[in-house]
Amino acid sequence: MSFRILSAKTTDIQESLDYDVCENVLWQAEHRKIEPWFTVRKDFARWIISLQIGVGTALVACGINIVIDQLSRIKYSFLKQTVDKNIISGDLSIPYLYWALTNVVPVMIGATLVAYVEPVAGGSGIPQVKCYLNGVKIPRIVRIKTLAVKAVGVATSVIGGLAGGKEGPMIHSGAVIAAGLSQGKSTTFRRDFRIFRYFRDDHEKRDFVVGGAAAGVAAAFGAPIGGILFSLEEAASFWNQSLIWRTFFASVISSFTLNIVLSAYNGLSSFRYRGLFNLGEFEPLPFEYFELPIFVLMGIFGGLSGAFWNSLNKRINIFRARFIKYRWAKVLEACWIAIVVATCGCAMAYSINDCRPLGNDPTETPVQLYCEDNEYNAAAALWFQTPEATVKALFHDPPGSHNLLTLAVFVLIYYPLSCITYGLSVSLGIFIPTLLVGAAWGRLAVSFAVLAFPNSSVFMSPGKYALIGAAAQLGGTVRMTLSLTVIILETTGNIGFVLPIIITLMSAKWSGDYFNEGIYDTQIKMSKVPMLPWHVEPSLEQSFAHNIMQKPVVCVRKREKVKYIIDILKSTSHNGFPVVEDDNRNTRENGKLLGIILRSQLVVILKRSFYEENERHWRNTVTIEDFRKEYPRYPNIEDVHISDDKIADNRTVDMTIFMNPSPHSVNPETSVPRLFQRFRALGLRHLVVVTLENRVRGIITRKDFLKNL
Repeated sequence: MSFRILSAKTTDIQESLDYDVCENVLWQAEHRKIEPWFTVRKDFARWIISLQIGVGTALVACGINIVIDQLSRIKYSFLKQTVDKNIISGDLSIPYLYWALTNVVPVMIGATLVAYVEPVAGGSGIPQVKCYLNGVKIPRIVRIKTLAVKAVGVATSVIGGLAGGKEGPMIHSGAVIAAGLSQGKSTTFRRDFRIFRYFRDDHEKRDFVVGGAAAGVAAAFGAPIGGILFSLEEAASFWNQSLIWRTFFASVISSFTLNIVLSAYNGLSSFRYRGLFNLGEFEPLPFEYFELPIFVLMGIFGGLSGAFWNSLNKRINIFRARFIKYRWAKVLEACWIAIVVATCGCAMAYSINDCRPLGNDPTETPVQLYCEDNEYNAAAALWFQTPEATVKALFHDPPGSHNLLTLAVFVLIYYPLSCITYGLSVSLGIFIPTLLVGAAWGRLAVSFAVLAFPNSSVFMSPGKYALIGAAAQLGGTVRMTLSLTVIILETTGNIGFVLPIIITLMSAKWSGDYFNEGIYDTQIKMSKVPMLPWHVEPSLEQSFAHNIMQKPVVCVRKREKVKYIIDILKSTSHNGFPVVEDDNRNTRENGKLLGIILRSQLVVILKRSFYEENERHWRNTVTIEDFRKEYPRYPNIEDVHISDDKIADNRTVDMTIFMNPSPHSVNPETSVPRLFQRFRALGLRHLVVVTLENRVRGIITRKDFLKNL
């Protein structure tokens, strides 16, 4: 996975999104020309794009699922035939070699794409999407090349047998689809379709990405409401009522489209595939109130297990960041883990003779091994299918389908295996492996309980406690409560089981939070990304604006020389410059605040030669569209050619029509908690600190609220 510890150089290129609209003279001129019908047309376009996001996300999900289904079926059928053929001769090394080979080849393809083509496509992509929706611009996160690598990488990783799933990456895929469709152009292919130009800014684009992330959850789990709650709980920082409705619409369309396509693909007359992760039809899950303490204990165990998993995964990824730096080494590491998976699967299948009658297990490739005729090896059945199919089997297998040794060994193998896998240079999610581990130990707990107290079999259903264990393990790892509850309820269709699920997830979250944060927040902190939490850090609660602001501030005059603009753009990495009126000593440092102008605006001004000296050539034609055309990849100052004659002639730029004349500003004595709430609620990028005379004293960005970066 690419979302690891970043170097200082990489951290410097992570900037905030411009969620606050720049209401300069050009923007105001455009809005004065807007007719009432245009507002209606723009709102209608938002709904059309939301529809396209839902359909596009579902189609990508269906394509990935069908490829995985077909190739996995070929792979495991071939392995079954190889085992059946060689068991007679007693030489099981050949099936092992074939298993290792069929794991390594697809994993090598996916790891090579991630390592060499698009590293940001590694992992599930959820931490990156969370950061983007929080207001941090992660480079290349929503490019079409990222989507292509993500789709191929997920398919190859699952086919290669790695301990992961395709559900998490669907959230990232939905975000990329939303970002691309909403802009009406592709910078990768250098094609501008000249539609949706009025959505080409960070504010509008981020809102559509929210819908894309929710549509990804809906496609993955068949949970439209869960998708909205996921975006609210885990991702988005800024919400409004219309955004909620459009997000829900995209989620419903995504789930509905996927249901139609997959139901048709599987030849079903009714719609049964609400999401990629199809748990099957659950029987009613009744529970007794004396079971609630058991659910609490399982939640606590899941929280402790998840906290240990997160801590171990963090240390493994720190090791990777230090010692596995070369791209070829990352590919080799992924291939080595693929061989380890085959080794563990073969060792467990060959050594545990857990025989069960045929027909009791839903697996399509039952392996006989050393069992009698009309029997299959239950230990091998856990490995001879995709992880999603194994989770489904653990939920629905009848009592007695697995013995204690099989489940115990599987948990002891898959728990560390999933931990070491999450962080490889491949595209994989964490939902399925954690659900699989939790379902296995939940079913194991039932087996122990029934063995110790035979009468408990009356109410202790293996499927029910497998579901509780899966929820506890997943909740203890990712620390989601509300959205995960709804996702599980929508996936299983058992609304009456809401109380046990909530109790389990809350217990898992509280017990896990005592030791560390969820895996996504842990990765974000490791990556040094300036993501704003829900509340200000305790160490800053007694501080004021003058304690955290950056000074001195690089300012520009209202009428500034081109040479000075070029100098500050090349010598600093700042993305916002206060526009000031000179003080009595003709200096910028103590000037009165007039507005603020962004680096991207200054570069466009220089590129298009919007100088005061040749104003008669462009003043009547310049519009806000001249800046939107460059979005989202604004040119760098190094890419802009400016002749020496223009610099020597002391060309001047008048900031009046370009700057934001109403920047947010605060007094130096404003408390940090008050600053933080304002900064986060409005999605600000810059907050200027001024005196009572409106003179600039400092500037605050999101990094100033995070002292641990």
